[in-house]
Amino acid sequence: MGWAHSVETWYDGELVGGLYGLAINGLFAGESMFSHARDASKVALVHLVDLLHDEHAGQRVLDTQWRTDHLATLGVVEIERTEYVRRLATALTVPLPEAFS
Repeated sequence: MGWAHSVETWYDGELVGGLYGLAINGLFAGESMFSHARDASKVALVHLVDLLHDEHAGQRVLDTQWRTDHLATLGVVEIERTEYVRRLATALTVPLPEAFS
């Protein structure tokens, strides 16, 4: 159905990190990240944010499931459930990013 997506970080022909998740309209729900080289998963996350940055960027939701110290270094913040539900309702009305089509 085209909902599962991976963002990979490669170095010298070797997969060194990345993440995967589900993209449903304007929601990207991250499921897991991994890293075999320092900061490789961070590089993948930064690239994902770049892929999500389009004319609908302010309406999209990137759900990382929880805020960790690692993710906080990249700007992840917790929001209240009511705010999440409000943002999610909006995100589900916008199209998938072109990169995921």
